[in-house]
Amino acid sequence: MPDHQNSTTDDFFSPNGPLNNSLENYQVRAEQVEMAKSISDSIEDKSSLVVEAGTGVGKTFAYLYPALLKGGRVVISTATKNLQDQLFFNDIPKIREALKISVKVNILKGRGNYICKLRMENTNQEGMFYNKEDAKHLHLIKAFSDNTDSGEVSEISQIPETSTIWPMVTSTKENCLGQDCEFYKECFVVKARKEALESEVLIVNHHLFFADFVLKDEELSEILPKANTIIFDEAHQVPLVASFFLGQFISSSQISNLIQDCQQGLIKYPDTIQILDALSKDLQENIFELKKIISPTSTRLNINNLKDYENFKETYSSLIKKLTLLGITLSKHSEENAEFQKLYERSTELNIKFDSWLKKDNQNNIYWLEVFARTIQFNETPISIAEQFNKFQKKSDSAWIFTSATLSINGSFDHFTKLLGLEKAKTQYLQSPFNYNENAFLYVPKEIPDPKDELFNLVLVKKVLPLIKASKGRAFILATSLKSMQEIGALLKDELKKNEIDYPVITQGEGPKSDLLHQFKKHGNAVLIGSLSFWEGIDVRGPALSLVIIDKLPFQSPGDPVFESKIKLLSDEGINAFMSMQLPEAIIKLKQGVGRLIRDDHDKGVMVICDKRLIEKSYGIKIWKSLPAFKRTRNESAVINFLEELE
Repeated sequence: MPDHQNSTTDDFFSPNGPLNNSLENYQVRAEQVEMAKSISDSIEDKSSLVVEAGTGVGKTFAYLYPALLKGGRVVISTATKNLQDQLFFNDIPKIREALKISVKVNILKGRGNYICKLRMENTNQEGMFYNKEDAKHLHLIKAFSDNTDSGEVSEISQIPETSTIWPMVTSTKENCLGQDCEFYKECFVVKARKEALESEVLIVNHHLFFADFVLKDEELSEILPKANTIIFDEAHQVPLVASFFLGQFISSSQISNLIQDCQQGLIKYPDTIQILDALSKDLQENIFELKKIISPTSTRLNINNLKDYENFKETYSSLIKKLTLLGITLSKHSEENAEFQKLYERSTELNIKFDSWLKKDNQNNIYWLEVFARTIQFNETPISIAEQFNKFQKKSDSAWIFTSATLSINGSFDHFTKLLGLEKAKTQYLQSPFNYNENAFLYVPKEIPDPKDELFNLVLVKKVLPLIKASKGRAFILATSLKSMQEIGALLKDELKKNEIDYPVITQGEGPKSDLLHQFKKHGNAVLIGSLSFWEGIDVRGPALSLVIIDKLPFQSPGDPVFESKIKLLSDEGINAFMSMQLPEAIIKLKQGVGRLIRDDHDKGVMVICDKRLIEKSYGIKIWKSLPAFKRTRNESAVINFLEELE
């Protein structure tokens, strides 16, 4: 083993150490060194470790150093594809260069991120498109497919992510033919998974990890290699993603996609196509009727709260009968080739899933519906995943590391560890090294109405307008709902116009997130208004962002069926659901939003929370003690003076 690998962690992270030589503007962080040592110990002990690393600690390099040096086979799971790319193309090459070691690293994404040659060729031959753009896009995809090693759709930047062509040229678990496919030897998904199994460090996202987690649990497959070390970055998202995959769901779009694939595959059989067309029409009418019964206003609803359950059950049963008829129709062609056999198997599987969903009665699960613009999702979600997760962990014989900037409540990790059954895990709390007390204010405006008051948004805009003016724009407004976001946006535009202030107002939904952020930075005096998707994963450094405004404390809507069921269960057990679940969840979300303001040592700014409950309610102290050590004030003049003095 080379000498540099025997050097201590302190040497590696020292001012003249290897990491300093690989990074620009490197600064030694005592918290980063401490975190690296704890992770190193956990890897050696094969134990579980939960680490909150405040903004600026440098958690990525803190876990990469021990993982690459002594982690054995490592799986790193993060929240998004963008973060996967950041690790693969930027962070790991730098740490690998600093360590001067050769480690085989691969990135693996869900199969929808890779071109499927069979579906691409079928779409090309059949020429059935939603619009003219699809035909143009297919030529680009075909040319790309013939000249790429990866087959990754993200490399085709000319085609929007939202294009209707993508489902036609990518596969799903349901429509993949596996080894029966004529393109199996050239398959991009197979190649990516083969490389994943051979890698020493594999980067995945949480969704893919838990999709595989479920398969492993059922002993059906193993996408990911057996790892010695498993690291979850952005681990605050793990409980939600895990509960989704450890439950089950089916959707009406799976029926629509199946019908569409059948119509394309069986185009040479006019009699069958006629039956399929009629079935498609009947099924769509069924789905439309179900939407009407569920509710014209509710988008998420517990099945127990359905007002007209009998009518729902009857319409749902009619849907299952039509699925049965679809299976009978497909069975006539099922032995002709592998593709037709797969279509028949998909229809049979869907029929079984839809039939069993309504008949299930597991007291440990929540059965609920979610209505989207074009589809209905039928969900079965476990109330608790702690037992399943804990059981899987014990089987793996690995070190498990969970890290994020937002895992604790006032220094305690109890909420997070209980959700995942990690009661025996070691925990570590590392504060941000940034000087919040010198560089930032936490401000709660005076005379602000209760968040439920119908004039709340109007008063909020009037209260924050002087601050936006003092900061010369350069502000985020983070709303807790899309409705509030839209209302605040409209009111702010009116106020700016009335006061003849020419600051651009950019609102979530006006374009892709990355484009909106680019516009925000380019303008230099804009106000960006977003809902919960803008509360995390956004990094705007320097004077471009000097003011972050949050409308309300982000308590979960009581109408959410999963949340509602968990509250009821806790209350039935005599547990205070607000203190044990609602408040901790809100604090973790709030910490994410607050984390947008100060991103490096030199950042300065003001964090505004327009919710007087932070001051007036007894639980408020628990909230602000969980936040970074801002200089706290309710003095508007002090805040305006501070903002006016910024660059």
